[in-house]
Amino acid sequence: MSAFYNLLNRHWLWKEVRSKLHLSNPAYTYWKHTHHLKLNRYVFIEKATLPEKYLHVESLLTDLSGHLPTQYASLHLGADAHIFNTKQMRLYRKFEYQFVDNIKFVNIKKFFTEHGIHVKKNSLVQLAKLNDLEITAESRFYRIDDNYGVVVYD
Repeated sequence: MSAFYNLLNRHWLWKEVRSKLHLSNPAYTYWKHTHHLKLNRYVFIEKATLPEKYLHVESLLTDLSGHLPTQYASLHLGADAHIFNTKQMRLYRKFEYQFVDNIKFVNIKKFFTEHGIHVKKNSLVQLAKLNDLEITAESRFYRIDDNYGVVVYD
């Protein structure tokens, strides 16, 4: 099973596709063989399903493999969104960020790989201060620094 941070490996950000092709916002809904994914308020188009006449745009699009929108990532990690949005937060610099059409993405895969955190597709993950983490016998604990840690519940 693949981890949740691989969710966008096979997708393009619709907002970027739309702006590069100068299309209307709901155009993807009329493409019969195009699959899409919604994460919070963002729409992503599956890479292999773009209509043939628009395939030329793929070389101009940003690869989002391992990335998640910061808002979705904070929700999925059970963490405060300020961790990804405020440079004064202690963990802010431990993540790699990328902006695509004014949407901030965080490279969760790189963070997890660097810290040896293994996550399955259906695992629950909690990123928080050590005092706020609930560690059980069935969970795996990973210490990030002196104040923060990650717990993975399988």
